[in-house]
Amino acid sequence: MVVACSTPLPPAPAPAPVQDKTPATTTAPSPGVPDAATISRARSRWIAVDWLDLPGWYDDHTLELWPALLRGCDRPPPEWTRLCADARKAVPATDAAAREWLQQRLQPYRVEALDNGAEGLVTGYFEPLVDASRTPRAGFRVPLHLPPADLASRKPYWTRQQLDTQPAAQRALRGRELAYVADPMDALILQIQGSGRLQLTEPDGSRKLVRMAFAAHNEQPYKSVGRWLIEQGELKSDQASWPAIKSWAQKNPRRVNELLWSNPRVVFFREEPIGDPGVGPRGAQGAPLTPGRSIAVDPLSIPFGTPVWLDTTEPLGSAPLRRVVMAQDTGGAITGGVRADFFWGWGEQAEQQAGRMKQQLRMWALWPRTTS
Repeated sequence: MVVACSTPLPPAPAPAPVQDKTPATTTAPSPGVPDAATISRARSRWIAVDWLDLPGWYDDHTLELWPALLRGCDRPPPEWTRLCADARKAVPATDAAAREWLQQRLQPYRVEALDNGAEGLVTGYFEPLVDASRTPRAGFRVPLHLPPADLASRKPYWTRQQLDTQPAAQRALRGRELAYVADPMDALILQIQGSGRLQLTEPDGSRKLVRMAFAAHNEQPYKSVGRWLIEQGELKSDQASWPAIKSWAQKNPRRVNELLWSNPRVVFFREEPIGDPGVGPRGAQGAPLTPGRSIAVDPLSIPFGTPVWLDTTEPLGSAPLRRVVMAQDTGGAITGGVRADFFWGWGEQAEQQAGRMKQQLRMWALWPRTTS
């Protein structure tokens, strides 16, 4: 997870193609391509293709996209304003009906990076669940902070090491504590993932579930702690999972600060209530994320609010992972034309899947038609 965010994949064979069979009850896509056969983005080019070029398109449970699509329509790209109005009126009852709605209104484009073609990298992320205390007490001494008041006046802001060691930097964080966690590695994973759920103990002893949502960062570059451990010779590249990183930290307490300071980026949070535990945190688009149907992208390649067809595999397996998702988030390490971070949700299984995900990826953007 944390190493995959910044480490390119070595060449690997693409997932085996699946023979697509259009169901008899589904309207077949129109042949040919629209007048906009190519769309240029800052970090990618889109090549118009036929729906039949999307491997596994007719095997997806497309109806599962609808909640994520409607959430994205709360803040749609300008090109999606009219279609979002249509989507709110549409009530597809089956996968075939949802798929046909998309086919009638959208054009698929193969996404290619400007420098290295149509193959890229997908990693995974999740929303951690961490025990915390509202006030510092035995076992809970590591603070999570609101953005400091002087954040905008110093660019870039203090590094992680400076915030831990320099009195002037530490004064800027005084009084900005939101909660306290038990382990600096718990604070780090919340910052790497960008948000998380806290099982919070209040001063009166009561407990409640709250969300630490991304508020800002210190504008320092993100550096992978997993990559640092590999470069130090402490882990091999295929061992740098989050459990392995935490295990190393437990065995090497005197080097934990060295590990933490290798990543100068610090994330600051704001507290949000969790009204519906089944809804994820808000992504960079401003829409709540949907497990299994939201991804983080490079917005210079894929605009927020764009449906995207993914062609990859399950983590540590050869089973295809092919589905339509919504581009609703981004991250400091998510850069490049063909790059995605797949949101798995929360809980133990989501953590395991996200921690193992580092696969080759192909992707197609689904964009409103310019011709009828």
